[in-house]
Amino acid sequence: MSHLSVQELEKVAEAYEQLLAPALFEQWADRLADAAEIQPGQRVLDVACGTGILARTLASRVGESGAVSGVDINPGMLAVAKRNSPGIEWQEGSAEALPYDDDQFDAVLCQLGLMLFSAPETALREMKRVLKPGGHLALAVFGSFDQLPAYATMASIYERLIDPGVGNALQLPFSMGNKDRLASLFEEAGIQAPVIITHEGTAHFDSVRNMVLADIKGWFPFAGIELGESATEAVVKEASKELASFQTSQGAVEFKLPVHFITATKA
Repeated sequence: MSHLSVQELEKVAEAYEQLLAPALFEQWADRLADAAEIQPGQRVLDVACGTGILARTLASRVGESGAVSGVDINPGMLAVAKRNSPGIEWQEGSAEALPYDDDQFDAVLCQLGLMLFSAPETALREMKRVLKPGGHLALAVFGSFDQLPAYATMASIYERLIDPGVGNALQLPFSMGNKDRLASLFEEAGIQAPVIITHEGTAHFDSVRNMVLADIKGWFPFAGIELGESATEAVVKEASKELASFQTSQGAVEFKLPVHFITATKA
């Protein structure tokens, strides 16, 4: 990520907000806020807040008497978040070393970020540390890659046409789909009795092109992968054929999207 300037990171974050957020992320914000039992007046933290999708929902829940903080390691994401919601306290920082004191928050949430951390167990320990005793922890992670045949199709296209590394980058966000492994990760981080519930959502991209561009413009550059125009066109052409079974009569791409919610209370 570091090879991109803040302006370049911001451009990628804008593509993420326009293409990936409505397709995959926005549908979970209210559900995750419900899972964390967010109430008016609470002080709440959104870890790996990105462009602020969840934080905006949390701010509407806690109201004027509450406070929402959003932390992210990516200054481009935060620039977009600040522009959209100046009333939230945005902070650049790492999930593995949260820039907050112990026992600060009534609830700590993380929507679809845990899979991308370099040290997820450390990040979970940090989330627990900044949470008040009795406070609620709520995280969402995508289900496993093998439950997402549309993305498996895309990964094989990238592997064939571009490079195996691109296929791997596409799989990374779905790397925590195993519920047993998730439960043991939380327990290793000292979080007792995590409850894991799988919800089913729907991924919806307006077109095959938008599904391809969502990753090429809104995700891959963060992973250090840049694809030129001719490579992009080749991928779109191949995907238009191979994703036919996921397309609606209007040409949109839709498929089921399983997401695990993990909740726990700090003793």
